[in-house]
Amino acid sequence: MTLPSTKILTSDNQEAATQAKSGGCGCDSKSSATVEMDEKLKERIAKHPCYSEDAHHHYARMHVAVAPACNIQCNYCNRKYDCANESRPGVVSELLTPEEAAHKAIVIAGKIPQMTVVGIAGPGDPLANPEKTFRTFELIADKAPDIKLCLSTNGLMLPEYIDRIKQLNIDHVTITLNTTDPEIGAQIYSWVHYKRKRYRGVEGARILLEKQMEGLQALREADILCKVNSVMIPGVNDQNLIEVNKMIREQGAFLHNIMPLISAPEHGTHFGLTGQRGPSQKELKAVQDNCSGNMKMMRHCRQCRADAVGLLGEDRSQEFTKDKFMEMDAEYDLEKRTLVHEGIEKFKEELEAAKQKAFAGKKFANTPKILVAVATKGGGLVNQHFGHAKEFQIYEVDGNEVRFVSHRKIDQYCQGGYGEEATFEHIMKAIADCKAVLVSKIGNCPQEKLQEVGIQTVEAYDVIEKVALEFYEQYVEGLEARD
Repeated sequence: MTLPSTKILTSDNQEAATQAKSGGCGCDSKSSATVEMDEKLKERIAKHPCYSEDAHHHYARMHVAVAPACNIQCNYCNRKYDCANESRPGVVSELLTPEEAAHKAIVIAGKIPQMTVVGIAGPGDPLANPEKTFRTFELIADKAPDIKLCLSTNGLMLPEYIDRIKQLNIDHVTITLNTTDPEIGAQIYSWVHYKRKRYRGVEGARILLEKQMEGLQALREADILCKVNSVMIPGVNDQNLIEVNKMIREQGAFLHNIMPLISAPEHGTHFGLTGQRGPSQKELKAVQDNCSGNMKMMRHCRQCRADAVGLLGEDRSQEFTKDKFMEMDAEYDLEKRTLVHEGIEKFKEELEAAKQKAFAGKKFANTPKILVAVATKGGGLVNQHFGHAKEFQIYEVDGNEVRFVSHRKIDQYCQGGYGEEATFEHIMKAIADCKAVLVSKIGNCPQEKLQEVGIQTVEAYDVIEKVALEFYEQYVEGLEARD
């Protein structure tokens, strides 16, 4: 892996980083025990791209599809296979045996040394396939001890397997928990299969919720970090998600990820076929904002496939299909991986110093919040051509803070001259509420079209926060000049 060169990280920035680490005046109201606990927690999430917003710019993950069976039927899920062009949970191109999955993980750990996490998220539920799930983790842990192990579950069988999860040193578990109300759950789940019996309606939803609550408590007692995923379904559970947020915080969850319902009819889900819409970007952000005061919110989720590979926002799974990775040697090199990770951490320090320098001495009072769209390939930089972007990362800027709030998928603009007009219309809808697009380069034609609708373009190759703040200063100056 070659780390990106910004050409803007100077010795001044390094000095700023040193000052930041020293803690300024050294005054801190926290006890030493609390600080130590916080540092240990930071270390646990530092290289997990799902649990750390910062890590997702630099570290990669992979999912291995070894768990085909599921013990509940969600009305937003249809586990199709062989859908390489789809990016949504429950979709895979091919199923693997534990041995194949372990070999794939070791191969990719060599090919992509910044890959730090192997997760099992389906295409069914890992704990409905316990033998395959735990055998896969055993094989990977034996051959690649530096890789974090992670699983995602609906929580139905979590209480029964908590000891095994702890034994295998699986330190991160995600539970999909959509409601605190069985009446609402009856609208979300078609059936729940528990102890060899199938339950429907409120009864099934109640059993699921009880087991999810038991699982949350068991994870807290076992000191396993828990992320809770909630699918936002307008008119069904959207009003209840604040209660979900409150409840999981009280139960010790570390992170809450409120995701939009994906309900296109072509996916063949119950919600898709019955016309249930997903939330708008504005609706989703409003619920996330209302919950953000209670606990840490995850806003960088990409709702990944069950066989995703690479950084969040990219999917390299087609580079590592079974016919390819089974022919590759497992060249796992811990020393090489360690050197790459050390390089990433050094680069992150330089980025942080550059951010601090950009904000130094700059304070704005009573200035409006605006959104900007960023084209990035990762690394915390504006470093992607407008025409190559398949998503924009959206940041909220108010002069005192540059805050990541969401990502928005788009169709790639540059497609060899085919369909660019329709593609541009789709892009426009995705970023219509943004004041600017920050890109490494952009062609004259799309630039002119964006300007016509009042969206400015900024060309740069630099730290996202720095570029966003510089644009904001110009934006505010323009407002003051017009006044």
